[in-house]
Amino acid sequence: MQLLDAPLAIVDLETTGANASWDRITEIAVIEVDGGEISGEWSTLVNPGSAIPPAIQALTGITSDMVAGAPTFDDLARELHQRLAGRVVVAHNARFDYGFLRQAFERAGIRYAARTLCTVKLSRRLYPGHARHNLDSLIARHGLHCRARHRAMGDADAVWQFLRVAAAEHGAGALGDAARQLARQPSLPTHIEREAIDAVPEAPGVYLFYGEGEAPLYVGKSVNMRSRVLSHFADDLRSSRGKQLAREVRRIDWQRTAGELGALLREAELVKALMPVFNRRPRRAPLKTIAWPWRGPVGVVEEDREREASDVHVVHNWCYLGTAQSESELAELLEGGPRPRFDLDQYKILARHLLKGRARVVELST
Repeated sequence: MQLLDAPLAIVDLETTGANASWDRITEIAVIEVDGGEISGEWSTLVNPGSAIPPAIQALTGITSDMVAGAPTFDDLARELHQRLAGRVVVAHNARFDYGFLRQAFERAGIRYAARTLCTVKLSRRLYPGHARHNLDSLIARHGLHCRARHRAMGDADAVWQFLRVAAAEHGAGALGDAARQLARQPSLPTHIEREAIDAVPEAPGVYLFYGEGEAPLYVGKSVNMRSRVLSHFADDLRSSRGKQLAREVRRIDWQRTAGELGALLREAELVKALMPVFNRRPRRAPLKTIAWPWRGPVGVVEEDREREASDVHVVHNWCYLGTAQSESELAELLEGGPRPRFDLDQYKILARHLLKGRARVVELST
């Protein structure tokens, strides 16, 4: 079956910002394609439940007043889920649109997974001689007509036009071959169900692979755990060692953190405690440590805006004392027993973050 013969959903979203964890959808358009022809078009404004930033209003023309009376995503989630069911989701920068859809469905209590095709990647593969592949560039290069730029249906229709132009210029077979290569899905290990992957949040944290008899195989960390876990099972990314890990994994566990620093510190702890066989042992080299620049202990604050929660990583003299999520936990860490010994791996992690000047650091009194 060629790409344009497959059931497609050409999707475009407008949103309040770029982060799917805390920004929200303001408009959705879906063009349903069956047998190479449009079989349906559907679009709606969406009430995001928050104000639309002025810069976004200026870009899209969608104002807070326009969406005030629109349905929320929860109101239309089931209808949209039915429209998308069984279709390949095609979008320009599909990671963005698909990421927002998955997060929104998840908040609505609906699990959603689909094959995707990104037309940015498709354009790069089919037209490698061109430097730019954003939608404005495609519209200008291929003479596409966009009825309303930065509005969901206008942009979705431009993506559909690009698919047809690409099929005409390269042939349906070449278009289908390129799409199949780009849309390859990681093949999951025999003992891992898709539901186990879907349960891993697209959020910062650590993930753990266990083998037969609950033997710890690997501990990893990521700011997007689900994507990172899936990457372990992508054939084109795996080394021979990675393929062996994928064969042996029997269970996946995960621990969410507020941010990257918490994930790094937790990974270092778990690697030392569990000694998983597939984690590489760090090379030791002489290291000159930097003097502690504060008068006493500090708290490094990481905020998880999606969960409205914060982690405070308590550090003193480059020693990680622990992470607090409440005033009482913070007091326990500051007033606790024997201080931990200096740990070189933790020092490297902390020094990289604290000395960049981007971390939110609060001096603490004992």
